[in-house]
Amino acid sequence: MKVVVCIKQVPDTKGGVKFKPDGTLDRGAMLAIMNPDDKAGLEAALRLKDQYGAEVTVLTMGLPKADAVLREALAMGADKAILVTDRVLGGADTWATSSTIAGALRNIEYDLIITGRQAIDGDTAQVGPQISEHLHIPVISYAEEIKVDEKAKTVEVKRQFEDRYHIVKAKMPCLVTALSELNEPRYMTPGGIFDAFEQEVTVWGRADLKDVDDSNLGLKGSPTQIAKASDKVKKGQGEKVTPDSADEAVEYLVGKLTEKHVI
Repeated sequence: MKVVVCIKQVPDTKGGVKFKPDGTLDRGAMLAIMNPDDKAGLEAALRLKDQYGAEVTVLTMGLPKADAVLREALAMGADKAILVTDRVLGGADTWATSSTIAGALRNIEYDLIITGRQAIDGDTAQVGPQISEHLHIPVISYAEEIKVDEKAKTVEVKRQFEDRYHIVKAKMPCLVTALSELNEPRYMTPGGIFDAFEQEVTVWGRADLKDVDDSNLGLKGSPTQIAKASDKVKKGQGEKVTPDSADEAVEYLVGKLTEKHVI
């Protein structure tokens, strides 16, 4: 069984958020981590490797420095790593990103593709389902449990849905989007870290993408563009009052709610 996990290097907001003059994130100036949902998806793939001997390939699209999260994945136990990077791919929205990743995946044999539900820098939850649409394979999203029947070539997913869950089964090849609650990802091993930095990461560019039109790539191929982004706006200090009685407090609150047109 062959499993491909799509991962993304995202800004580590704990290290501070930085923006370019045009209002977009300055990714090159920020600390970066592997997206949490993607890491849970990787752990799910590695458990399939432990159970069935599956071959696990990790793939990411990003800046050259995204090599770091690929090597982290290799140190955790992935078998192969592919970095898709090219200047013409920069500025991509979810449509252009999914088109690019699908173009790369057409070069790879796979039974199961796992992506994270969403990336913490965009929170769209669109890329995984869009990839499946490009590849014309079924998708099961919001996975909080994954079971594979290798003989029947099926995947069964416990899918989160508001205050309940669905049990959904699909024939492979199939794409599954994983929640961070799916599992507890394993740590890198010392031996895995040494091996990961000796292992070759395959690097692909625009020329390696299969069946993708230039009009669907990069900033020019992005129908959605961010006008501006900003850090959390700090709220000013609230008004403090010390009513002399409960009646006075109620009168004050009702007055404020009326003033704000809440009531």
